[in-house]
Amino acid sequence: MGNTGDVRTTGLVLAAGAGTRLGKGPKALLPYRGRPLVESVAGALLDGGCHEVVVVLGAGAPEIMAAAELGRYRIMVNQEWQSGMGSSLLQGDASAAPEDHLLVALVDQPGVTTTAVQRLLVAHRPGRVTAAAYGGGAAAAEGAGGRLRRGHPLVIDAALRRDVAQTVTGDAGARGFLAAHPELVDEVDCSDLSTGEDIDTPAQLGLLG
Repeated sequence: MGNTGDVRTTGLVLAAGAGTRLGKGPKALLPYRGRPLVESVAGALLDGGCHEVVVVLGAGAPEIMAAAELGRYRIMVNQEWQSGMGSSLLQGDASAAPEDHLLVALVDQPGVTTTAVQRLLVAHRPGRVTAAAYGGGAAAAEGAGGRLRRGHPLVIDAALRRDVAQTVTGDAGARGFLAAHPELVDEVDCSDLSTGEDIDTPAQLGLLG
């Protein structure tokens, strides 16, 4: 596992935010099925086929490292986490072997499963970005009319990582690159696995059930 063709994939969990909008501390420590959410997300990446998983912490990093079992993963602390998610993506990208694909996940998505990760790795094609896409949930609430909504996780091909990194700013992550190059993005329907929603508000805490 962990290969797409002959190329390995490094998993990257972005977990540096303070969870200010939610008001319950770092989202990494939200309880999910009896353990901190960060353990579930990172475990899904490793068990789904990534040969290594890098977890980028920031706000509350000592508390998270003390409370969560993260021994299977490589831990990094983004001292500039307040600048936005982009700095965590860049730090994680720089730490991964340059020949690896990068599979990026957000810590506040409880719907990330080993099956979703496996599905993305199997579907990935050279020179492209492969992104999970979802119907229902937020997409349905916004009247998306049955269209899928692109989300995370996503696989950034090794050949595209430098180009993606050059577009990363603030809290946008890879969004700028994806918007500029839609012809390079393949969407993989994961609606049967999750709504793909992030936990941003108290109302969305029900996703942890």
